[in-house]
Amino acid sequence: MNLSSVLEKTLSDDELLARFKEPEGQNYAFNLLVRKYQQKVYWLVRKMVIDHDDANDLTQDIFVKVWKNLPNFQGNSQLYTWIYKIASNECLTFLDKKRRRFFIPIGDVGKELSSKLDSGNHISGDEIQIKLQKALLTLPDKQRLVFNMKYFDEMKYEEISEIVGTSVGALKASYHLAVKKIEEFLNK
Repeated sequence: MNLSSVLEKTLSDDELLARFKEPEGQNYAFNLLVRKYQQKVYWLVRKMVIDHDDANDLTQDIFVKVWKNLPNFQGNSQLYTWIYKIASNECLTFLDKKRRRFFIPIGDVGKELSSKLDSGNHISGDEIQIKLQKALLTLPDKQRLVFNMKYFDEMKYEEISEIVGTSVGALKASYHLAVKKIEEFLNK
């Protein structure tokens, strides 16, 4: 195990931010930050956009935004919730642009993404996992985002509230409604 991998595992977000503020440590600190959060961000994005190539591109775009905006990070929230907020906004913007670019109604984007589940080279999983993903695609984008954060990422409602800018009560209601819709889809 080299020094870089030891530092990577031991540096807290505060330490990463402190190193980032040092001109000579900026690139190194950002590299460690990307290593720490890249996989989490990728899977958040992937669950929203389904396609591997789109998820890779968006993940890169997200970290470019993080790089550009990190000097302005105030520390009013945890670093990962700030990064998740950027990632969430980028996902919703991407899906909205996709709809507008192709003049596709909301339901048709879900069908398109669902077809990628059936034919995707980078999709693995058994039948029930694919059926769950198809059920998730029937949810509105923001509701799907909330469900993914709560169910898959096991985030607390307070953290999700900070990311999506919605009250905890509204998030609980949205999550509960999403669960009901998914159960109905799976029971068909």
